[in-house]
Amino acid sequence: MTLTREQVMSALSQVMDPEIPSLSIVDLGMVGDVMIGEDTVRVDLIPTFLGCPALDFIQRNVERALSETPVTIRWVHDRPWSSSMISRRGRQALNEWGVAPPSDTEEVACPFCGSHNTSHQSPFGHSLCKALYYCQDCSQPFEKIKTI
Repeated sequence: MTLTREQVMSALSQVMDPEIPSLSIVDLGMVGDVMIGEDTVRVDLIPTFLGCPALDFIQRNVERALSETPVTIRWVHDRPWSSSMISRRGRQALNEWGVAPPSDTEEVACPFCGSHNTSHQSPFGHSLCKALYYCQDCSQPFEKIKTI
């Protein structure tokens, strides 16, 4: 049986980011391309950053999600990932998880209370792609995905 692009993307939307389990790799913008052959599927994935320790984990989960057909995973390095590739649904998932989505403004809204009365605490959170902030109104620390 040959899969359609919609079926492949639906399966890939069930592969979640290991750090933010409510965020799929599709909504994160990691799926670069899907090519469907007669008997195989090739998925091009774009790493959020080259040193990400979860790439093997993500690849295994993509292979599991598409286990009904032979699949080839190719990590694409000539097309860099950008935080602008995160979908609207992905930005909402980040906020719901307590992580501020990337923005082009210096004003950062707290994902817990929505206040803009926040301060930058550190250029790095628990991973290189996040910065640490603090909300002055609800007294919550939170991370923000860096704009890349």
